[in-house]
Amino acid sequence: MKKLSFLLILLAVAVFAQAQIATNIYWVQFTDKNNSPYSINNPEAFLSQRALQRRANLGIDVDEHDLPVNPQYLQAVADCGAQLLNPSKWLNGVSVYTNNTSVINAINELAFVSAVRNCPNNPEAQEHKEHWMATELSPVAANRGVNGYYGGAEKQLTQLNANILHDLGYDGTGVVVAVLDGGFVGTDIHPCFDNMREEGRLLGVRDFVYGSTSVYSQSTHGTSCLSTMAAYDPNNMVGTAPKASYYLIHTESGDYENIVEEYNWVSGAEYADSLGVDVCSTSLGYIDFDLGQWNHPFEHFDGNTAPSSIGAEIAASRGMICLIAAGNEGDGTCTLGIPSDAEHVLTVGAVNSHGTRASFSSVGPTYDGRIKPDVMAMGESTYVASGYISWGGTPYYNGDGTSFATPVLAGAVACLRQARPNASVQEICDAVRQSGDRASNPDSKYGYGIPDFSKAIEMLKVDESSVTKEELISVYPNPSHGSVSVALNCGEQADFAVYDMMGRCLYNCICNELGNSVLENYLSGLEPGIYFVSVISGSESQTVKLVLMR
Repeated sequence: MKKLSFLLILLAVAVFAQAQIATNIYWVQFTDKNNSPYSINNPEAFLSQRALQRRANLGIDVDEHDLPVNPQYLQAVADCGAQLLNPSKWLNGVSVYTNNTSVINAINELAFVSAVRNCPNNPEAQEHKEHWMATELSPVAANRGVNGYYGGAEKQLTQLNANILHDLGYDGTGVVVAVLDGGFVGTDIHPCFDNMREEGRLLGVRDFVYGSTSVYSQSTHGTSCLSTMAAYDPNNMVGTAPKASYYLIHTESGDYENIVEEYNWVSGAEYADSLGVDVCSTSLGYIDFDLGQWNHPFEHFDGNTAPSSIGAEIAASRGMICLIAAGNEGDGTCTLGIPSDAEHVLTVGAVNSHGTRASFSSVGPTYDGRIKPDVMAMGESTYVASGYISWGGTPYYNGDGTSFATPVLAGAVACLRQARPNASVQEICDAVRQSGDRASNPDSKYGYGIPDFSKAIEMLKVDESSVTKEELISVYPNPSHGSVSVALNCGEQADFAVYDMMGRCLYNCICNELGNSVLENYLSGLEPGIYFVSVISGSESQTVKLVLMR
């Protein structure tokens, strides 16, 4: 068979139409990453500058997990006749599509393939999609009136004392959040997201299910989840992180329940990591699949067996704070969903406005005896935006589910990350747990209880190394609605660079105090959004965040 170029292989991986709705999906597991063209000594080839800066800030080394799947292995699998879907560097494999058993036989013969796992669908067995998305199918009309600035979201926000973080100036600015979900119908038109779009804080979208260039289809679930964080519609709805920046990542199919969705989730988390995302919010989970052969028995709930749980642990080790919905299966023996069993994530259960656990909220402990959920947030009668606005529906409604409790809490965590940029993932998660109202007596129903973020921020000491003792430059006005002025305070020649939110260097120059007009002209001409101006003068350096508005 004629060989494909590496460029065509990448294209085939990224654009695979609707192959994943078919039944002949397989996971190909590789043995190693030997003879890879990638090296941990050259991480710029596969990680953004923002991702590398996050690792530097948190003291995390680049290692073999970060190396992409060997492209020669992908080439060989494609040469066997399989259609490549989503590779995973953390799990070191790739999902593929083929309806030819001889292709699978050929892949099995490859020396660097350790296993090929069939991931078939059985649509007849799909009587209903998982409980995680059930509440969106019949939303209840909003029954909370306007409550001032936060609108109908006031109670779910003040229950966490997230409003105190806002009062301190921490609203998520400069923090990047990824939402991994099943679709974002209406996000592109809902007025509560106008401010996010206008300020350039919707940084990008990615579809790991159908390979589409849009995520605004399939489901409104992601739209409602996103609104609990990102909404900025004062007096109607303001979320817990209204000024954070967001990536929307589609990993969940509404057409089937297949273990390949776990692999999709890991690929989505890897993508978020490579972009330098700070906080990852996931309102999905897996227990039973269309075909029972892939169901997760209790012994899988140990945090390091299921594919997405392994991925969640690696994500946390890269410096991303991951929040996972506990699930909506109620009482029982470990009714959690995968990957909420992962140890180093914050698993979120649901309470009502009075702080009482919702009867549907899943419980632990895990198979190895760890307390889950970790913490609780308002997930009963949660005020959310509706994607049904696309069809003339009400713009806001009340919904139930740990799906909604999770992003409510994730937005508050994003504000905490803004306040304490150099705290480790473990330190952030520990502070959230220890600020809970049941921290002195945690259990498998409430975990550590409802966090108090005014306490959590006090538990995290300020990293003095992150505080600029003497400003090298001043950039003003900031935010700016037009022209930008720059003052070089050190009075010497300095190297300047301008980066976007993805860490890409847009511009660099050398100038002194009298030559700042070149830089000022460039900054004033940029599109609205968030930028970073970096200056190096001698042995000192400083980075200033600049917000441009029109």
